Amino acid sequence: MAEKPFAFTEEQRELRRTVRAFLEQAAPEPEVRRLMETPEGYDPAVWAQLAGELDLVGLVIPEELGGAGATFVEVAIVAEEMGRRLLCAPYLSTAVLAVGTLLRSGDAGAQKAWLPGIAAGETIATLAFAEENGRWDVSGITAVAARSGDGWTLTGTKSYVLDGHTADLLLVAARGAAGVSLFAVPGDAPGLTRLPLATLDQTRRLARVELAGVPATLVGEDGAGWPVIEHVLNLAAVALAAEQAGGAEVALDMAVQYAKDRVQFGRQIGSFQAVKHRCADMLLEVESARSAAYYAAWCAAGTTAGDESADELAKIAAVAKAYCSEAYTQVAADNIQVHGGIGFTWEHSAHLYFRRAKSDELLFGDPAAWRDRLATSIGV
Repeated sequence: MAEKPFAFTEEQRELRRTVRAFLEQAAPEPEVRRLMETPEGYDPAVWAQLAGELDLVGLVIPEELGGAGATFVEVAIVAEEMGRRLLCAPYLSTAVLAVGTLLRSGDAGAQKAWLPGIAAGETIATLAFAEENGRWDVSGITAVAARSGDGWTLTGTKSYVLDGHTADLLLVAARGAAGVSLFAVPGDAPGLTRLPLATLDQTRRLARVELAGVPATLVGEDGAGWPVIEHVLNLAAVALAAEQAGGAEVALDMAVQYAKDRVQFGRQIGSFQAVKHRCADMLLEVESARSAAYYAAWCAAGTTAGDESADELAKIAAVAKAYCSEAYTQVAADNIQVHGGIGFTWEHSAHLYFRRAKSDELLFGDPAAWRDRLATSIGV
């Protein structure tokens, strides 16, 4: 029996229209540039609206814990629209990484303690697992977890932590006697030092987190942290792929509009064969990226622990992350080429999309690393 083709429901299309209209008002380019220069990197008032009025932060959080009880398709829609506007907000870190970790951990106590506040926009949260070695796999986790009375203490350094400088809750991966585990650390915990990192993309903040005997609470089972992180990484790759598809579409639209407006030698530059071919190639990349991102979101929405859909998600998340990363970077670079010299200037928005594209390409691992993950998942 043939599978039913993927299509958005009317409710999902309405969600897209609502989010797009809101972000057009809340995240125009001048506001994005303003927030890029602020220490926090986001607008608390806009964040409160995203969580409260629109209920976007708690989309996949169960209703009994204050969320909307939606699927990951809705998260992907929101991520795509945020990618279109280069929204400065801790959405990926909180609504995808932290929420995904808490839900996947199976720790009912931790979920009850933290998810309602996240859904309400009161708690910004993130996942801290990568370290200065630059590895995004289990071998890169060297931070140490040690028992201390009835609790735990963490020692080590985490890097490339999304929104780690402002997070109220950090879910930290550390290695103990039983293996890699996950721990909840409040943002004001003693012994915790957080340092913002200089980044290529100023619209997305990363931090270095130093742990010097920081008290922590175990989340989930001792030694069972990595399978949780691995699944959440797949979800993050899917959300990022959707964001990349949205940004690539804007870069394409920008290039096409400029090709129509710019006149050289008495003709629109879009009438020149070289520009036509470049724009056609950009369109192919955008449509292919969108298809990969949407299928990955559909897989993520149907995933449950331990079933075949989880294996399918691991494969398609790797495909989507690798392809969308390269497609976005290529389209953003081509957009600059179509614009010529003006596209390289600080005043033009083309470089903002290129910076986001290049940083997204490396976030959670570069395309080569995700192709390696794909090869491993299919037994190659």
